[in-house]
Amino acid sequence: MRMRDTFIKPMHPEGIKFVAIFAAITVVLFLLFKPLGWIGVGLTIWCYYFFRDPKRTTPDRPGLVISPADGIVSLIEKAVPPAELNMSDQALTRVSVFMSVFNCHVNRAPIGGTISQIAYRPGKFFNASLDKASADNERNSLCIDMEDGRQIAVVQIAGLVARRIVCFSKIGDAIGAGERFGLIRFGSRLDVYLPDGVVPMVNVGQTMIAGESVLADLTSSEPARTGRTQ
Repeated sequence: MRMRDTFIKPMHPEGIKFVAIFAAITVVLFLLFKPLGWIGVGLTIWCYYFFRDPKRTTPDRPGLVISPADGIVSLIEKAVPPAELNMSDQALTRVSVFMSVFNCHVNRAPIGGTISQIAYRPGKFFNASLDKASADNERNSLCIDMEDGRQIAVVQIAGLVARRIVCFSKIGDAIGAGERFGLIRFGSRLDVYLPDGVVPMVNVGQTMIAGESVLADLTSSEPARTGRTQ
């Protein structure tokens, strides 16, 4: 990998208009007061960085559930999937990944399969790291049917700053693990509902990389892992 590729990442097309707006404002700020212009340069660079869309190498073994988002595992708990997906009303293990405004916000499929349901629901904008965000915040939910008949739900949740959920996929699409399916602008969270009996291979506080980090293994019978902060 070239040194340039380490620092300069491709930008998702969704970010072009935002970077253009930031750049235009920066020009005006330079005309008004040069120090303000340099602040605008910094914000424009941050905006480009926010919409970065780096290449990821996804583990290709069947049964692996991959993190759909960059960020920190903020919650692992039992919860019923969103009612609008018409899945089982049984409580499943939910793994939540919180994205700060400094994380890459392109979302990737946690598992391969067919998208059988997509349901958007408007809501509030609580801090996405809070437990109640899953129930009360604006969200977009997808249900992915796997070849063995099991289902995994992945939910995009808007946060305190995030005000726009984008989903590129549609019902009936075949999707592979690690493939891009959407993004959320400016800080948010992704929830993954694992099939019954599947335990996560991560711990709260662990750092995730979308499309690369393994959340769980559908073929494993090992108990949930423990961890410690050092």
